Amino acid sequence: MPGRPTPRAWGSGVVLALLALAPLLPGCMAPQIATLRSGLDSLRVVVDTLVVRDSIAYLVLLDTRRQIAEQRDVLLSTRATTGTTTQQVYEQMERLDTRLDETLRRFNEVARRGGAAPPSGSAPDPQQVYDQATADLTQGRYGLALQELRDFVRRYPSSDLADDAQYGVGECFFARSSFDSAAVEYARVGADWPQGDRVPASLYKLALSQEGMGQTGESKKTLQDLVKRFPQSGEAQLARAKLGAPRPR
Repeated sequence: MPGRPTPRAWGSGVVLALLALAPLLPGCMAPQIATLRSGLDSLRVVVDTLVVRDSIAYLVLLDTRRQIAEQRDVLLSTRATTGTTTQQVYEQMERLDTRLDETLRRFNEVARRGGAAPPSGSAPDPQQVYDQATADLTQGRYGLALQELRDFVRRYPSSDLADDAQYGVGECFFARSSFDSAAVEYARVGADWPQGDRVPASLYKLALSQEGMGQTGESKKTLQDLVKRFPQSGEAQLARAKLGAPRPR
């Protein structure tokens, strides 16, 4: 059975039908036809915008379902673990509520923008994408921030913010004491963006990650490398303090 026509298909069909009839109408109707064509083109843009907005809303809903499923699995796992306390379950529920509130906030923002959604095919502003990711990071939504920052690095590897985003990936792991993963991500900053201004900070946090894994010797070497390569940086001053070395005059 044929599916129900979409608004976009209906609008396009009307435009094509009117254009086909245009040669059959008297010459005096040409200006009216041109005006009508302009109006229908505007209508098509509106319809396209509605399609984009609905697509965004659908993706938000899918992400909400995914987050709820993840948190449900975490709760079931926590409850099944020997020694789990009521307080731990309560804390898990609080985190779930926070993530749901954030998802609903974003959904409402999409709904409020309505017709202001970008036309189909246009790319989002990298600065806005980065700002949203860093906001999630600073507010403790590490899983969401990790996904957003990795996506930013993948989509905008040549952006001036790419090294900042990669550093943020390391921060997501470091904040959760996943020092092995954090070390890998911090090391990528200097490897992929050696001229970036995030290299000193990434070296310092790499040393802290190594220290967190018990790799004292490696941590010391990283701090020494930081002091040697970036002696005037603020991170070098912190490194000297940890090494017990005097500050150069």
